[in-house]
This record gives sequence, structure tokens and C-alpha cells, in this order.
Amino acid sequence: MEIPLDLPTLLLLGGVALAAGFIDAVAGGGGMLVMPALMSIGMPPHLVVGTNKLIGTFGTFSASLTFIRQRRFQPALWWAMSFATGVGALVGAVLIYLLSAGVLKTLLPLAILLAAAYLAWPRRAIVGAETQSDVAAARTTRRGVQWLSGGLIGFYDGFIGPGTGAFWMAVALKLFRLDLVAAAGVARFMNFISNLTALLTFAVLGTIDYAVGLSMGALLMLGAFLGAHSAIRYGAPFIRPVFLLVVALMAGYLLVAG
Repeated sequence: MEIPLDLPTLLLLGGVALAAGFIDAVAGGGGMLVMPALMSIGMPPHLVVGTNKLIGTFGTFSASLTFIRQRRFQPALWWAMSFATGVGALVGAVLIYLLSAGVLKTLLPLAILLAAAYLAWPRRAIVGAETQSDVAAARTTRRGVQWLSGGLIGFYDGFIGPGTGAFWMAVALKLFRLDLVAAAGVARFMNFISNLTALLTFAVLGTIDYAVGLSMGALLMLGAFLGAHSAIRYGAPFIRPVFLLVVALMAGYLLVAG
């Protein structure tokens, strides 16, 4: 199922995708740029959700691969959270498919605004783990937290998704007490798991615009590659201001567009 688009609109969507991929790899929240862009071109709400998952999967795959290759994330240590995330995303994707288009049209902007408000709310700084042994202990001694957080955030991402990457960042920082770079690695991989699970579900259900999704996904993947390398290279001093700037821009756009 696809909708026709002219070249200027495709170029605009491509620019949004490039920026969103970079942002999402650094601090999360890239989908909060993509979804309003898709809604602005008149795409039906169920198609917005499914196409956003196709686009997002490109970026989270690229960023996850970068963190794994740079040895900033080890998937084997997070198997419980990965599995719970996949199950939660599957349930969320099926549930949102069952909602009517009218309900979903109201729910999408509301979810984006609430996510932006959460991300913009001032919070006290969280001190990350200072040593590798501290990080390893946090991973292995909080298996129950992995199952719970994976299931809940995975469900949210499969169901609607705006701000999922940033929510994963908050969990990795606060509950597992990782530093910002390690937290970004966890966030990107878990976001990839939920995106891929929901994407496969929406593909079966037929709620994806492949022309828009593939064209935006390629540029988002490039942005995610650049963002992940920037996050690893420059660390917390780079991530914090980018994160805050993005939150401010997203909140401003949504307020004006609403």
C-alpha cells in the first residue's frame, strides 16, 4: 500500500530522515521527527506507524552494528532484555493494528507531544558506572529489571513508538547505571530489536509504504552511522547538548504544527 509523492516532497522527507538517523544514534528520539513528517504529507495513520518502523529499522541496525564493532555493546550480556523487547513489540504491533484509524489519528500526535514533554522535563544528572566491573555487575544482577523494562518499552515501541530510543537511554542510565556511550549502545540495539519485530508484523499485515520507507531508510541509515561514530568519538560532552537541542526543536515543532 503506497501513496504517490513528488520529487520535492521526497527530498524533504530524505532530509528529515538523515537528521533523524543522526539524532537517534546519538541520544534517541529520531522517530519523533519522522512521524510528524509522514503525517504532514497526508499518510494514513496505520501506514505512518508501519512505514516509520521500516525507516527506523535501517537506522537502529546501522547504529547497533557500529557500537558492536567498536566493542561498546555485547548482545550476549543482554539476551533477557532482547527477548522481552521482541515479545513486547509483537504484542504492541498487533494491538495497534486492531485500533480504528480515527482513534489512531488522535493517538499519534498525543503520544508524540507527551514523549516530547517527558524528554524536555528537567532531570537531575545520573552518574554512570565508572568501571567495567561495575557495568558487568549491573547487567548480570538485574535480570528481572531486564525482563520488565524490555517487555514494557518493547510493547510501547511496537504499539506507537515516539521517543523509544530516549526512553531506553533513561533506563540504561538510571537502572543499569551505564555511562552515556554504553547507554547509547544498549538503547540502539534494543530499539533495533523492537523495530525489527514490529516491522515484520506490519509487513505481514500490509501497513507499510515501501517507496517512502526505503528511500528515507537509506538516508536515515547514513545519518545513524555518522551519529554513532560521533557519539563514540566525542562521548558525553557531545551527546548532552545534541540531546537537549533536539528535544527543544521537537517540542517547538509539535507545538507550532499542533
